[in-house]
Amino acid sequence: MDNQLTNKNIKEINELSVHEIGDDHLFTGLETPMKKDAFKLTDEEKKSKISILFEEIMDVMGLDLNDDSLKGTPDRVAKMYIDEIFSGLNPNNKPKVALFDNKYQYNQMLVEKEITFYSNCEHHFVPIIGKAHIAYISSGKVIGLSKLNRIVQYYAKRPQVQERLTNQIAEELKFILGTQNVAVIIDAKHLCVSSRGIQDDTSATVTAFYGGTFNTSAKIAELQNYLKQ
Repeated sequence: MDNQLTNKNIKEINELSVHEIGDDHLFTGLETPMKKDAFKLTDEEKKSKISILFEEIMDVMGLDLNDDSLKGTPDRVAKMYIDEIFSGLNPNNKPKVALFDNKYQYNQMLVEKEITFYSNCEHHFVPIIGKAHIAYISSGKVIGLSKLNRIVQYYAKRPQVQERLTNQIAEELKFILGTQNVAVIIDAKHLCVSSRGIQDDTSATVTAFYGGTFNTSAKIAELQNYLKQ
């Protein structure tokens, strides 16, 4: 019957939905999608396998892997993926964070701004380049400033979507600091927008999380004022 969906129609709709999610840079949840056996292989085993697979990709594209400039590329890419740009997938790389008593009794917002990060879009595996701004109000404990940067870097170093990255950083800070009074703002350029697809090199994306006291117009205005300075 004309108004009934066939299996072929359903498959086509599902495939369209998957492509739309990727092209529109949507995401499916707060947690980074990982397989249950994601860490069955060691990092060295992963690098070895990625090198073989990437060499095959290069070969399919018609590149001459005997060329001196290209012959080491599969190994370099594999090392880069595991040890650098996607190192945030491995929980063993999560930064160790120590808290300190707020002995100065500083009870206003602390703002760490202009934290530069490099991530990669999970839909096309091309860079996201941006800056993160973090603020929190102490509940009795404070965190070393460099650790704020390290938390941003840890969650950025994985295939990402900016909304998820924003929320993951915020949830981690809330947990570590034991407070809801956390704010995270990210301003980033997506190369999957500027270098492909619509090829818009001028647009940027801004996402924000305002928790606890920060989720008021007065605190948002105060934070925005700090960021403009």
